Amino acid sequence: MLRIAIQKSGRLSDDSIKLFKECGIQFDSSSSGKLKSISANFPAEFLFLRDDDIPGYVEDGVADLGIVGENVYTETGRQVTVVHKLGFSKCRLSLAIPRGTQWNGVEDLQGRGVATSYPRILGNYLKENGVEADIHEISGSVEIAPSIGLADAVCDIVSSGSTLLSNGLKEVEVIYRSEAILIAAPNLSDEKALLLDKIMFRIKAVQAAQNHKYILLNCPADAVDKIMQYIPGMKAPTVLPLVTEGWVSLHSVINENDFWTNIEKIREAGAEGILVIPIEKMIR
Repeated sequence: MLRIAIQKSGRLSDDSIKLFKECGIQFDSSSSGKLKSISANFPAEFLFLRDDDIPGYVEDGVADLGIVGENVYTETGRQVTVVHKLGFSKCRLSLAIPRGTQWNGVEDLQGRGVATSYPRILGNYLKENGVEADIHEISGSVEIAPSIGLADAVCDIVSSGSTLLSNGLKEVEVIYRSEAILIAAPNLSDEKALLLDKIMFRIKAVQAAQNHKYILLNCPADAVDKIMQYIPGMKAPTVLPLVTEGWVSLHSVINENDFWTNIEKIREAGAEGILVIPIEKMIR
């Protein structure tokens, strides 16, 4: 049985639970005080932990897998294997200073105080840029540091930037970008490695579906070759004759990022009655 560690609450927890349930793995996540849950249909036990603790549990082999933010993985420096980037819970680690303060670049922090919960990441960034600053490590409420005279700037996780604004700060430089990643213990047994492969098969099928849409359209038969240039499909589109002579129904798959770029070209080529449908799972 695989032991999988996920954050016990918050956005990363919600996104992680959603991913595993989309992969068809059933487990009870309804109770906020629950510390572990065994899957009903897959050999896995889920551990609900603090995000900062997850890399350590995985390194020590208490958990076989874990989902954490890249920022937590980098900051803790634990010896674990990064298996896969998951594409959700994206954020950035940024420098911020009081509004009204001039900013010319990171060199402005030379000899200054910077408050952060990420001293390792910040320290590496400053070193790479040849800047020596006084780093004040704070476990929470980093944004208050300048207003109470503890630091001249802060380095903290930013999603929308509203927290910085409400504390009289402005974001001036992004030093690190993060998203959720799947990590694994360094020495998984062959049996657990096989289970990990099965989970990765499901995760990739779910992710592929999220990035693609199923498209159906009607078009003149002589327009098929031109339209296929824009929606080639996984292997090739399906073309079915319509009752109306000289017309066909074309079914294919299109990348979400390409849809709006190509839809006008598809229409100009003669497509009509275009339907775009979400895909639940996609196995290549």
